[in-house]
Amino acid sequence: MLFARAALIAALVACPLCTSADARGDERQTEVRPSFGGYLAGRVARGQHDTEAAAHFFKRALSRDPTNEILLEQSLIMDLTEGQIAESVDLAQRLLAAHPTHRVAGLVLGVDAAKRSDFVNASDKFKRAAVSLVGEVTSTLAGAWTRYAEGDVDGALAQLDGLKQADWAQYYLRFHKALISDLAGRNQEAGRLYERAFRSEQRLVRLTLAYAQHAAARGDRKLARSIIAEHTRRTTGNVHPYITALSESLDRNDKVPLLVTNPSEGLAEVFFGLGEALSSEGGIGFGTVYLQLALHLEPSSPFALAALASVYETTKRYESAIRTYERIPEGTPIQNSIRVRKALLLNQLDRLDESRALLERMADEDETDIRALDALGNIMRSRKRYDEAITYYDRVMDRIGTPQKQHWALFFARGTAYERSKNWPKAESDLQRALKLSPDQPSVLNYLGYSWVDQNKNLKQGMEHIRKAVRLRPDDGHIVDSLGWAHYRLGNYRDAVRYLERAVELMPQDPILNDHLGDAYWRVGRRKEARYQWGQVLTLNPEPEDVDKIRSKLAEGLPARAQARAPKRPNQAARSDVQRKKRTENQVSPSPQLR
Repeated sequence: MLFARAALIAALVACPLCTSADARGDERQTEVRPSFGGYLAGRVARGQHDTEAAAHFFKRALSRDPTNEILLEQSLIMDLTEGQIAESVDLAQRLLAAHPTHRVAGLVLGVDAAKRSDFVNASDKFKRAAVSLVGEVTSTLAGAWTRYAEGDVDGALAQLDGLKQADWAQYYLRFHKALISDLAGRNQEAGRLYERAFRSEQRLVRLTLAYAQHAAARGDRKLARSIIAEHTRRTTGNVHPYITALSESLDRNDKVPLLVTNPSEGLAEVFFGLGEALSSEGGIGFGTVYLQLALHLEPSSPFALAALASVYETTKRYESAIRTYERIPEGTPIQNSIRVRKALLLNQLDRLDESRALLERMADEDETDIRALDALGNIMRSRKRYDEAITYYDRVMDRIGTPQKQHWALFFARGTAYERSKNWPKAESDLQRALKLSPDQPSVLNYLGYSWVDQNKNLKQGMEHIRKAVRLRPDDGHIVDSLGWAHYRLGNYRDAVRYLERAVELMPQDPILNDHLGDAYWRVGRRKEARYQWGQVLTLNPEPEDVDKIRSKLAEGLPARAQARAPKRPNQAARSDVQRKKRTENQVSPSPQLR
């Protein structure tokens, strides 16, 4: 599946969301003359993920040059990104009149026709969009659902068999063939297709739900439970709330519907699946367009709404993310996860009182749910209010009873809070407990190992922990930096240079890592390179309290070795406090699991 997603993004990069003329390699000669300023402003805003402003600028430019195809296309894409489907339809019609095989315009008009149950027209528009590899895959999947909606089940399934050249797309083709077979009552064929896909993709939530719901709806609840058990066994972290809800439904002997119950939901699944894959793997612009098309078909889809909100979080559009989360209907299995996400976003917006009130209310409503208290602990820790964070983590511990493997993150979080509040004995105890629960957690190995080295205790075991963390996560610049800086602290400067160079290669924009490498260069006599690295630090937005230290090193270098133990920075064991927060908060903050 990872290969499929990487290939999907590569295909989009090779042939972006564009006209068929672009796909053929033709050079359009349209110039943006009367509205060049608006066009440039739109490009800048789009590059900053401010698509609302970009849409405004492109539209203003288009009003001055209404036949300009570049402006039409950019306005269309921005309107789609903002979910302005009605406006998009008008622009798509104008583009399709000029370019009958314009991919984006074809998809927009196809989805809009399907929304109106005009499946013949939708099928025609989807065919027009099949002008590139990605367009062909999308068109094939969408076209199969329109043929099913017209009553041509055999034709729909044959269409999904017809696309052979796109290896990365086979998962999507099989999955939708299974969904259509399931809905058409072809139970054996659907079961065979689900089972084949599930053998290699047990961790995918939508596939697991589809297969288990298929089994339960057809009366084989034993198979449904075994599918859920296999998914749970292979899942790292908490089980997805929808999986848990399905398991509880089976226990109550509830009637279980299929995952997709009509062609509109099937079409929405096409655009959600591709959009979620793209947006989660870096193709945010393309992914957002697909997610908005999915939501035009199914406006209340919890999965598509949560995926879109996640995109807004990634691009730091926190208000938009909150509004999108609030569109998710009450009572869904991810309701509490969504409320936690909303609270964390309110904190990002410095609306701490609102955030805390929401989470405290959640904690009072359900005394068995630990997510709200865990989130409060993380929020207070991010604000350096460590004693308050510890209080919340203590309340979490009271609720969990006997700790299980998945609770390692709670001990890790409380341990870092104890360390920051200068209570090392309790910090060490929690960090060791986290490792006992889950021995192969790179972040815990790194944090505990470096803390020991920094304190000149348990040096052999500390270095073993850090080396193991690097083996487990060799491309994590922070962890590789820990190993290099541990060697530096022990006076092994040549080894330090080797690992710190690798760390900076992995994270060249990190000021702390560049500073460490500069120090190591100085100790091995590479003083010009040391000053170059320190100079780099000043261009990378270092912490304000570090600026004077860097300037002093640029002017005077480091003290002689006999006098020097590396300058102590706040919580050196885990880099600067800000960087440590980013690493630890991301690993212990709850979030809705959607994949």
